[in-house]
Amino acid sequence: MIDSTAAGIRERLAEHRAGFDVRFAAYFDALAQRPLPCSDFVPECLGLLRDLSLRGGKRLRVALLHEAAGLVTADTPAGLDEAGLSIELLQTHGLVHDDIIDDSPTRRGGPSVHHAYRQRLPNTPHTALGLAVLAGDLAAFLSVQVLLEAKVPAALRLAMAEVQLATGADTVIGQILDLERDFHHLPDRAMLDAVSDHKTARYSVLAPLRLGLLAAGEDIAAHDARLRRYATLVGISGTLRDDYLDLFGDPEVLGKPAGSDLREGRRTYAVCAVLAAATPTERDTVEEALAAPDCPPDTVDAVRRIALRHGVDDRLREDILGTARAAAAEAASWRPHWRADAVAFFEHLPLWGAERTR
Repeated sequence: MIDSTAAGIRERLAEHRAGFDVRFAAYFDALAQRPLPCSDFVPECLGLLRDLSLRGGKRLRVALLHEAAGLVTADTPAGLDEAGLSIELLQTHGLVHDDIIDDSPTRRGGPSVHHAYRQRLPNTPHTALGLAVLAGDLAAFLSVQVLLEAKVPAALRLAMAEVQLATGADTVIGQILDLERDFHHLPDRAMLDAVSDHKTARYSVLAPLRLGLLAAGEDIAAHDARLRRYATLVGISGTLRDDYLDLFGDPEVLGKPAGSDLREGRRTYAVCAVLAAATPTERDTVEEALAAPDCPPDTVDAVRRIALRHGVDDRLREDILGTARAAAAEAASWRPHWRADAVAFFEHLPLWGAERTR
């Protein structure tokens, strides 16, 4: 029986993470033993990808993958390990390229791949940039290769690879939409939801669900509509929560200063809600913060006070919880199709996510 309480969900996530991290390290160790060209740069690239990949991460996608297989069977089907590696390698690809786009110096408590190369090659920044791009590309291609090398029937290998290739394309589209969004003064809800769906839901929720069910022998085409509904709702709720915490969360708990979205000029759900509620004078304050990468904590506090004055925090919490409840209701409708105790995990996961503090 799956424990679907908040503590039970945290315990299961930690269990999945611990087991996967051992397999992920072993994958990179084996990769380093493969014949490589006579090169210093290639092993260095693999080392940077290994370091970033193993340096933290909740492994929520890996947990969803295993729990999705559990909807069909209590056993651990072949192909799950490779699917988990594939999901996390695609995540590594996304992190490398996100940090290039955002010019982020750090990631997961260490240097980003781009900045590691810039430190290594300070006199040739164009080469450092090129190597970082190629490192991200390599992680993406490895995410498909690992599936095609899985010791499962050829039809399953192909089906899983098709899922990941489509997911990779959707994620890149999501990144493009994410950049486009910030060129709009006040993006509408449809655009905000499209960014969340493509950049988060499809590869963080939908792909693990599809891959886990495929490995368990399920016909995912028969269930795709319900999987998409659930993934979209979980993605929106999670993105709303991230945006809320960036403005209203406790920096000590988050492990980073508040207001990073403002400093990066990101017109997120939370920032757009403040802009929509603000008076013209207040809106000028928010716009100034969005245009200032080095805006001080006092400016972030001023934007937060504007949000609180207009009840933006309460409306965001209502939106987060309402979307999470809709996701839970969608998962509850799965009971006639899959194992009831496994469905309970997916019912409670969005509600747990709606209350998280980091």
